[in-house]
Amino acid sequence: MVRVLTVGIVGPLEPYASGFAQALIAQGFKRRTAAAQLQLFAHVSRWLARHRLQAKHFTERRAVGFLRARRRAGYSHWCSRRGLARIFEYLRELGVLAVPPPSRPRGTEGRLLARYATYLSDERGLAQKTIYRLTDVARRFLVECGATRAVLRAVRPTHVRDFLRKVSRDYSPRSLAGFGSDLRSLLRFLLVTGVVHHLLAEAVPSAVGWRDHAIPRGISASDVRSLIRSCDRRTAIGRRDHAVLMLLTRLGLRAGEVQSLTVDDIDWRQGEIVVHGKGLKRDRLPLPVDVGEALSAYLCHRPAVTERNVFVSIRAPHRALRSVGFIVLASSKRAGLDPVCPHRLRRTAATEMLRRGASLSEIAEVLRHTVTQTTAIYAKVDRRALRALVQPFPGARA
Repeated sequence: MVRVLTVGIVGPLEPYASGFAQALIAQGFKRRTAAAQLQLFAHVSRWLARHRLQAKHFTERRAVGFLRARRRAGYSHWCSRRGLARIFEYLRELGVLAVPPPSRPRGTEGRLLARYATYLSDERGLAQKTIYRLTDVARRFLVECGATRAVLRAVRPTHVRDFLRKVSRDYSPRSLAGFGSDLRSLLRFLLVTGVVHHLLAEAVPSAVGWRDHAIPRGISASDVRSLIRSCDRRTAIGRRDHAVLMLLTRLGLRAGEVQSLTVDDIDWRQGEIVVHGKGLKRDRLPLPVDVGEALSAYLCHRPAVTERNVFVSIRAPHRALRSVGFIVLASSKRAGLDPVCPHRLRRTAATEMLRRGASLSEIAEVLRHTVTQTTAIYAKVDRRALRALVQPFPGARA
């Protein structure tokens, strides 16, 4: 028997107990929480010994039997497969347990969707969240029309329009525009890969030009100050949230760009950061003093973990932050504001630069727009420039 963190461990997992405890401590778990995990580790080891099994025999199928026995023994916690996740993860890292092979897509539809997802990731460099949305639209189209080559080659523009008319009942006009754009992506992929031989993407009608009529909505400067002041910078969570909000409001970063920021992307000597944008783009942006101070205050008290992402969860295990949107939403609630999303703060940064006299080309450079039309929507916010274009009404007083 070995004793680690006051927990006695016997059986085939005994040689790995000390390393498992060290791994938990390195991930930021308190000794008390790590000891609770070790008690589960010890129970698994005793169960394996009772069934005369070695550590390598603790498979997913046998884990079901262990959990069943644990519940019968009267345990009320750590009784699900999720509770065993860290044990499986550690033993697989050591090579004690084999890593299960990735599940292969089943059927023609599954294989085609897998190829499409690989194309979106490798060729277009899209984020995983975007890939999920695009493949969901693709799945709906393939279920409706069929996924075999013979069936897809028989699809004509009329079938595409009939499909859009059918799904239009489930979407608002603006959402339907996005659905049509996602559908065009699939149809172009099918054409490029030779699955279809017709320009079906052209059968998807263009969306109504709402972009040309809508005015970009940001929030006021006083609301931005209230949002930032809502973070209690005496706490670890408050310092992290303050740094996130500064990046969103001052540099206009996207939520995904904040999440993917690593400690290697910050060049303190040059006063710059590297931003991982859309399409695998990497851009260098100047780091304003106030943003740098917010990042420095957070990083000085950031959990000491090997995770390279700047923003991590405060509670153990300290893993890369997954939801910037939740931080912004919670901050707006604390500040007594209407719900605010991260992209609205990006628009706020653009309108604030415009108010201070920045040109559209300068705004496009900061926001890293590749299409000029995307930045042109902010021209409607520049009332001083628009006032010079207004012609006096005939007969009006000067």
